[in-house]
Amino acid sequence: MISRAAYVPALFVVLWATGFIGARYAMPWAEPFSFLAVRFGLTMLIIGAIGLAMGARRADARGGAHAALAGALMHGVYLGGTFWAIRHGMTAGFSALIVGLQPLITALVAGVALREHIDPRNWLGLGLGFAGVVVVIWPKLGAAADALTPAALSAMVLGVVAMSAGTIWQKRFVGGLDLVTGSFWQYVGATVLMAAMSFLLETREFALTGELVFALVWLVFVLSIGAIFLLMYLIREGSVAKVSSLFYLVPAVTALMAWPLFGETLTLVQIAGMAIASAGVALATSTRNA
Repeated sequence: MISRAAYVPALFVVLWATGFIGARYAMPWAEPFSFLAVRFGLTMLIIGAIGLAMGARRADARGGAHAALAGALMHGVYLGGTFWAIRHGMTAGFSALIVGLQPLITALVAGVALREHIDPRNWLGLGLGFAGVVVVIWPKLGAAADALTPAALSAMVLGVVAMSAGTIWQKRFVGGLDLVTGSFWQYVGATVLMAAMSFLLETREFALTGELVFALVWLVFVLSIGAIFLLMYLIREGSVAKVSSLFYLVPAVTALMAWPLFGETLTLVQIAGMAIASAGVALATSTRNA
């Protein structure tokens, strides 16, 4: 009998993929750092209320600081860089290609920082997963390269590196905290960072539309609470390299969602890329039998 925990990776991928859909609805109506500051602040308050109601175990100062730093990296720098890059010319397709580097970067760093052993077939899976991502987004790369700017590329790369660093930090220093408490402090760090960036670089003007409200509610409850709790659970229970490989499936799932929602087409080549990425994730997350 398959346990419920076996479905957590698939559910995480589906929920995480909806974040790109939500961002597409939100970005025309708000500046990225200001939007993320509101999103993270609301999430922080909701998770704090949940923690109080549940009587969650509190964090000491050291644990809270580690969680806040992990959150500033994983949520603030990663999403801030991604949203900023997309708003300043980078297409979603090209950003997906750069995000595809994140599992490889995380695996390399985890081997050194956490001394995680990765089998050759797991490395093969990571490579196949990245190849699948490239195939999925290949039809859109031509136009993406024409619109690319050095600033947008730098912001995107910084975000991906921050996500890898935050994942390692979370695994090494925050694993002992209660999931609710740790998530609360993560969003404290992310909210402070995005609020500071908003005040320094933006006008903080919003166009209050139905699309913006829908995107905010969806991203707070489904992404920042639902998907992140699943991600923290996966990081706590498994190796960060294997968890990170799940991100290879996100572009494919996002493309499937964008097909009916935005009328974006899917080619046979892209479908083949999805199959390659799925095979890569299967290899990257498999465990060799004794």
